[in-house]
Amino acid sequence: MTFFDLAVRNIKRHWLRSSLAVIGIVIGVIAIATLGIMGNSIGLMFSDMVTDVGDTLIVSPAAGVGGGKLTDRQVTDIRRAVGSNVVIPFSTTADKVSVGEKESVVMIYAIPAEDIPLLLEKESGNYPRDTGGGCMIGSQVAANSRDNGLKLGARASIGGDTLRVVGVLKERGLGFDINPDYAIIVPYSWYSNHYDEDDYDQVIVKVRDVNDLDAVKAAIEQKMNRREEVVNVMDTRGILESIFAATDAITVFLAGIGAVSLVVAGVSILNVMLMSVTERTKEIGILRSIGTRRKEVMRMFIYEALILGLVGAAIGGVLSFCAGYVTTAVFVGNPDYLFHPKSLLYILFGMAFGVFTSVASGLYPAWKAAQLNPIEALRYE
Repeated sequence: MTFFDLAVRNIKRHWLRSSLAVIGIVIGVIAIATLGIMGNSIGLMFSDMVTDVGDTLIVSPAAGVGGGKLTDRQVTDIRRAVGSNVVIPFSTTADKVSVGEKESVVMIYAIPAEDIPLLLEKESGNYPRDTGGGCMIGSQVAANSRDNGLKLGARASIGGDTLRVVGVLKERGLGFDINPDYAIIVPYSWYSNHYDEDDYDQVIVKVRDVNDLDAVKAAIEQKMNRREEVVNVMDTRGILESIFAATDAITVFLAGIGAVSLVVAGVSILNVMLMSVTERTKEIGILRSIGTRRKEVMRMFIYEALILGLVGAAIGGVLSFCAGYVTTAVFVGNPDYLFHPKSLLYILFGMAFGVFTSVASGLYPAWKAAQLNPIEALRYE
């Protein structure tokens, strides 16, 4: 009979105690994997919500300069500074919009008609033109058409002017420049006439090559802020990096909480193994008296801890997959996040950590068993 067989026999002999140790490993693996998946899913959810704006600069008027507006001349200077990169000025406000008897307050973005296709993608219909009295609505505005009456083809009244909804925008998600999903997009020419305004709130700069982002930002600041600070230039790439770093930290923190429960399970295995050494003292004495080496005695107990760890990790891995699916479906709303490679990696990490914790917890009891004096062990009652 090999030492591995002896380890298996002892586990079967004390199956209830061994089962409790396995349950501890299972719970620890589930905790690490599920919390890790949860944190990673939060990051993925936010990544999906935030539109791809890593190539974007947002130019805003500096505090107390120009009444919080950018003039047409300043926009021209920005165009000269950025060269061939796309410059899109816009203004925004909120106003009451009426469609028949239905009335609602909606955010309005005013963008030059020729620039709208450069920034926004349509789902259906057409882009508005400077002439024709048309506008576009965001995807969420269209989804709530029962409440606000705004849908493709509807005629919306804003402050006595009527605009026809000629297009619906594709869902874009949360952004750092504009959030059109819950807004109406109008040509800037209409906005200027309606609100008697010729200046802009902000300017969006789409950089063709992301590697030139810092150079373009520096060119704008050098051109506009030569004598005094006229504009502020925000780099959305830096904001995104900070946010994703924060979500990664949350994921690691959650996985760390799960690791604590697995360490507690390791203490349980340590107790089980110490009890096993005490109960098998006479058996160890017999093995040592017939020539069994200390390292072989150690190996027998390490095998026992390894088996407990492998069984617990295997069961915990399967249950972690199920728990992860339920967690992402219920709390995040998208079970597909579970199949992301990083999420699956947390399951493997939890299983590996479970086996490691189990073996590490068995090292001291194994060493203690190996150090027993054969003669004293045989006298043990």
